Amino acid sequence: MVRTEKEVPIGDPDPAHVSTSYVERQNLSVRMECRRFTRLTDAFSKKLANLKASVALHYAHYNFARVPRTLRCTPAMAAHVSNHLWTVAELVSVALGVDNVLRESA
Repeated sequence: MVRTEKEVPIGDPDPAHVSTSYVERQNLSVRMECRRFTRLTDAFSKKLANLKASVALHYAHYNFARVPRTLRCTPAMAAHVSNHLWTVAELVSVALGVDNVLRESA
């Protein structure tokens, strides 16, 4: 590699905070927490749809139901996307499209 160029596809980011380390950290988190991305594993997806569902569920749990020690709230709450900590039941009900089941049982 001779040189790299930083290209902004969308928005107006602060050049002082543009770094690949954020993406690399996210990739490491996915590989460590989502078994389908580890090497030499038997937890692979035979269908692309199953892999997509697994990744979507991982990111939904990571952003809405998991509280990192550094933030002390979920990433979705820190970004003001959600106002509460989601349960796994909420994630599954939204994924299945049965959102009203939760409100009736609560």
